[in-house]
Amino acid sequence: MIEKGVKPVRLADLLQAAGAPMLVPASLLETGISGLEYDSRRVAPGYLFFAFQGAHADGRCFAGQAEAQGAVAVVSEEEAPADFRGTWIRVEHGRRTLALMARKLYADAASHVMITGATGTNGKTTACTLVDQLLNSTGNITALAGTIEYRVAGKVLPAVNTTPESVDLYRLFEELRQAGGCHATMEVSSHALALGRVHGMRFHTALFTNLTRDHLDFHPDMQAYFEAKCGLFAGQDAPPPRFAILNRDDEWASRIPLAAETEVSWYGVGEGADLRASSVQTTLDGLRFRLHWKGSEWPASSPLAGHMNVYNLLAAFGVGLTYGLEAEAMIDAMSRIGSVPGRFERVNQHQPFLVVVDYAHTDDALRNTLRAARQLGAGRVLTVFGCGGDRDRAKRPLMGQAAGELSDFVVVTSDNPRSEEPLDIINDALVGLRRTDVNHCAEPDRAKAIRIALERAGPGDVVLIAGKGHETYQVLRQGVIHFDDREVSRQILMELGYGKESER
Repeated sequence: MIEKGVKPVRLADLLQAAGAPMLVPASLLETGISGLEYDSRRVAPGYLFFAFQGAHADGRCFAGQAEAQGAVAVVSEEEAPADFRGTWIRVEHGRRTLALMARKLYADAASHVMITGATGTNGKTTACTLVDQLLNSTGNITALAGTIEYRVAGKVLPAVNTTPESVDLYRLFEELRQAGGCHATMEVSSHALALGRVHGMRFHTALFTNLTRDHLDFHPDMQAYFEAKCGLFAGQDAPPPRFAILNRDDEWASRIPLAAETEVSWYGVGEGADLRASSVQTTLDGLRFRLHWKGSEWPASSPLAGHMNVYNLLAAFGVGLTYGLEAEAMIDAMSRIGSVPGRFERVNQHQPFLVVVDYAHTDDALRNTLRAARQLGAGRVLTVFGCGGDRDRAKRPLMGQAAGELSDFVVVTSDNPRSEEPLDIINDALVGLRRTDVNHCAEPDRAKAIRIALERAGPGDVVLIAGKGHETYQVLRQGVIHFDDREVSRQILMELGYGKESER
């Protein structure tokens, strides 16, 4: 089985491209490899199977299945199982090897597609979506890979990881190439950078949004988290990005080591930014501001709400400039670009108060979202939030304190508790919440928690439901259930007598 548009590559050439040892039978070195796979169920004759050690399964357990389905060899960081009789290629770093081999196998796509990679703690999804929409608005066929979904030439695919495995990305790029496109935009998580999912990938433009506390269940400390992010700008077995778009107002951005050949543009609302917004006005109808770039100035507007989206719009505008998009065309497109699913997304049942669903799941993101909510009216802000289970416990009280300081009423509930007891997670958040004097309650049932806030809301208030955003599920100890904050809010509002079901 040969993937469409992909020419088989000699095993010897793939091993050389990855710097892997050629300790295989000489007769195999000339074998043409037509595919790379880490899921044994998708292996076909002529493939290499990569046996990774996962969180829940050891890929070596599936080596026999892969061989039976025609795998030429198995690649792994570990020793072969005692009962395996096929060809085993042991490498120092499995995911880096996969990435470098994928770059070789999909050489046409790797050289043809211009990639924008966005990294940072908050804003990646919105910024990437805006970049993709700006490119589309000027007639480009594009691909997008991120937290919400993957898109290629208008086709929507479900997102498994924020940043897919390298071979999945190159397949996406190859599909884009065959569709006549050459622009791909992707979120690049710290996990992806640390694990090697984008190792060897050449980025045309690298975007840095900001850095705040997150993922410290994976990284030992903030410095390690930051250093993982810096990998996007260094070039990992690839040239560094041609362009870097950096947030001048974030203290971490100035610490990023940049290659001399990378052309840098800074964006922000403060002094010292090359690309700057001034006279910002935020209302229920969206944003208005003045956009400054290299001595020129334009009035700009967007239906996106919240001050944090000024940064996302500036970031996307900066990326667009690196591809030669005209400023006036981008400003016109920005005025028509709608909301991003689960990012300050409104739920409208014609109720006399605003209901907003947002993905904010760090204390900094929650603060920014609450500030945006406060700017939208003179009423109260009622907040529903929870914290994820089996993740960084130390950020729970920080989120609680952020909610308490900027809300008038808070309901602490479950997010994705996973294997933890929901009340234990809530109690961790309450430690920070009780440092404030805000009126609050705890309700582990998320649907009931949302109902409490909606029943208390009155004219002019803002109800913020934070943490899950676009997600349509909830991960419990018992398993995964369907749960969508937007659907639940809409249903409760209807039960409370507000309007008929309307378009989001």
